[in-house]
Amino acid sequence: MMLAVPNLLNADQVREIRAALEGAEWADGKSTAGHLAARAKDNQQLPLDHPLAEQIGNQILQALTADPLYMSAALPLRILPPRFNRYQGGGQYDAHVDNAIFLVPGTNQRIRTDVSTTVFLSEPEEYDGGELIIQDTYGEQRVKLPAGHAILYPGTSLHRVTPVTRGTRYASFFWTQSLVRSDEQRALLFEQDIAIQELTLSGGAPDALSRLTGVYHNLLRMWSEL
Repeated sequence: MMLAVPNLLNADQVREIRAALEGAEWADGKSTAGHLAARAKDNQQLPLDHPLAEQIGNQILQALTADPLYMSAALPLRILPPRFNRYQGGGQYDAHVDNAIFLVPGTNQRIRTDVSTTVFLSEPEEYDGGELIIQDTYGEQRVKLPAGHAILYPGTSLHRVTPVTRGTRYASFFWTQSLVRSDEQRALLFEQDIAIQELTLSGGAPDALSRLTGVYHNLLRMWSEL
């Protein structure tokens, strides 16, 4: 399932984050890539131990946990601390699939990358190129969202970032280990949750809503990994 989350960050938050990132010291993105990924990766990344990475990352995590759309779609169990990259001067990232497992920096905890997320921090008109291309069952999906918006997609997806030929593309990216490993099962639960919310707002029959909500929670109980 691929899903856009609008306005995860508001305009003031984006403005503050951008000002901080524009004044930061960046490192070669290859430094955090594996052997094969390093050959495909041509961007810059904020060092994982940079104070800004934790500061802004915590701000994004707070926004995520307060966003009902993200919570319903991702059903997060654990979230890897957000990372930050920028593309400019032709920088790109060739087609790849993200690592299945990441170690949380400074801990012994590992996270399985069920859901990939990119939060756009540059407006589309600020740069040329830089589309996130995601391969799914319907072909290639081209994503270039307004600043503050996020895109969620399965961690198993083949994806790439096209060359940025003008301007600078700033973004945050991270992975979520979901309570529900299967993308198909998460999609079914998400559609059911949205239907429950819409029926609740429209004043649906209470007994039917109670039964439908019960089915949702029983499926979550059946499919979740805890």
